Amino acid sequence: MKDSGTAHAHFGWFKRRKQMKPQDITVVDAQMLNKAVGAAALGNAMEWFDFGVYGYIAVTLGQVFFPSDDAATRLIATFATFTVAFLVRPLGGMVFGPLGDKYGRQKVLAFTMIAMAIGTFSIGLIPSYAQIGLWAPLLLLLARLVQGFSTGGEYAGAATFIAEYSTDKNRGLMGSWLEFGTLAGYVAGAGIVTALQIGLSHTAMLQWGWRIPFLIAGPLGLLGVYMRSRLEETPAFQAYAEQAAQRDDEKPGWGELLRVHWRQLLKCMGLVLVFNVTDYMLLTYIPSYLTVALGYAESKGLLLIIIVMLMMMPLNVMGGYLSDKLGRRPMIIGACVALLVLSIPSVLLLQSGNDWLIFLGLMLLGLALVCFTSSMPSTLPALFYTPIRYTALSMAFNVSVSMFGGTTPLVTAWLVGHTGNLLMPAYYLMFAGVIGIVTMLTVKETACMPLRGSPPAVGSEAEVKKILQGDHPITVDSTLPSIPQE
Repeated sequence: MKDSGTAHAHFGWFKRRKQMKPQDITVVDAQMLNKAVGAAALGNAMEWFDFGVYGYIAVTLGQVFFPSDDAATRLIATFATFTVAFLVRPLGGMVFGPLGDKYGRQKVLAFTMIAMAIGTFSIGLIPSYAQIGLWAPLLLLLARLVQGFSTGGEYAGAATFIAEYSTDKNRGLMGSWLEFGTLAGYVAGAGIVTALQIGLSHTAMLQWGWRIPFLIAGPLGLLGVYMRSRLEETPAFQAYAEQAAQRDDEKPGWGELLRVHWRQLLKCMGLVLVFNVTDYMLLTYIPSYLTVALGYAESKGLLLIIIVMLMMMPLNVMGGYLSDKLGRRPMIIGACVALLVLSIPSVLLLQSGNDWLIFLGLMLLGLALVCFTSSMPSTLPALFYTPIRYTALSMAFNVSVSMFGGTTPLVTAWLVGHTGNLLMPAYYLMFAGVIGIVTMLTVKETACMPLRGSPPAVGSEAEVKKILQGDHPITVDSTLPSIPQE
C-alpha cells in the first residue's frame, strides 16, 4: 500500500520488523500507567454509580414519577425512560468520538464526567408527579438524555485510554480495572439504595429518600473531573498526533469510515451485544424481575446482587490476567458457551424462592459476565486502528448498546408480562450467546500484541532489544486493509 495521507489517516503506524528502529518502540512508564489506569477506573466507577442507581431504584421511581395502579406497568414506564437514554448514546458517541481522535482522549473524558454528574444531580432535584404533574416525567426524561449523551463518550474513551497506555503484555490485566471500576460504581449505587430501603420507611423513601443517591453525584463528579484533568495524554495518541501534524492528515468522514472499516464495526457491535445484554440483564433487570415477577423482597434481591458483584470484582482482575495468558478468544467464546448452557438452570434457580439457590443462580450468571467484563476492555479497542479508534469504538459500541444492551430491561420486562413465561430472561441470554460465538470466531487474537496502528509498547528498555531481535509478531494484521475505491 502506498504511504498516502489517506492510509495514514485510517491506519497510523505500520512497519515491518526490518524497518523498525529502537526509537519506534514505546517504553511505558509504570508509574504513569498505574496513575492513568487508576484515574480512568475511578472516573468510570463514578460514571456508573450515577447511571446504575436509576436501575436499582426503578421500582420506587415508578411510584414517584408514573402514576398507575399496576406495578408491572409502572416498571415498564420507568425502564422506558431508562431505555430512552440509550437512544441518544450514539449521538454522544458521534460527537465525542471524533473529538477524542482529533484533540485527545484525556480532554473528552474530563468533559463526559462533568455532563454525567450534572444529569444525575438534576434527577435528585425534580419534583414528583404529585407535585407538578406531567412535567415530572418530562424533566426526568431530559435528565436521562443528558446522562445518555455523556455516556456516549465514556466507555469507548476510557477503554481506549487504558488500552493505549498499557504495555502489550499486560493490556488485559490493565483493562480489567476499568470494569472493576464499573462494578465498584454499581456496588456503591446498589449499596446506598439498599441501605435507604432498609433504614427508611416506605413513605419516607417515596417522599425524599430516593433523592439521596442522585444528589451524591455532585461531589463525586467534582472528584472525578479533578482526577481526569490531571492525567497526561496516552503515548499512542501522542505519537500518532505528532506524525499526523507533520503530514497534515485529514480525518476520514463518516461515509469513508463506514466504507473502509465496516467489517470491524460489525464485529464490535456483535461483541458489545452479548457483553451488554448479559450485563444489563443481571445487574439492572434481574433485581426488578425478582421483585415484580417473582414477588421476592426488593431489599433482599438487591443485597444478593451486591454480594455477587463484590465477588465478581477480584475475579474480574484475575480474568484480565488470564486473558493475557490464555487469549481473548477462549475467554469470550467460553463465556458465550456458558450462556447457552447455564441460562435456563440459572433462571430456574431464581424462581426457587430459596435464598441460597437464588444466590447460586445469580452467581452462575455472574461468572459468565465476568469473562466478558475482564476481556472486553482490551478486546474492543484492539479491533480498530489508532487514528480512528475512539470514533469507531464510540460508534459501534453505542449503536449496539442502544439497540440491544440498554433495551434489555424494557424488552425482557415486556416479554415476561406479555407471554407470562418466566424463562424469557434465559432465552434472551441464550440468543445473545449465539451472536457472541459467531462474532468472536471472526475476530483475530490480539493478546500480547501491539494495538493496530500503534508501535509495540513494552515496560522496560530490556524488552526493546527482545522485540527487535525476536520473532513475535509486531502487528496484528500482516498487511493493511485495502481502501475501497469510490
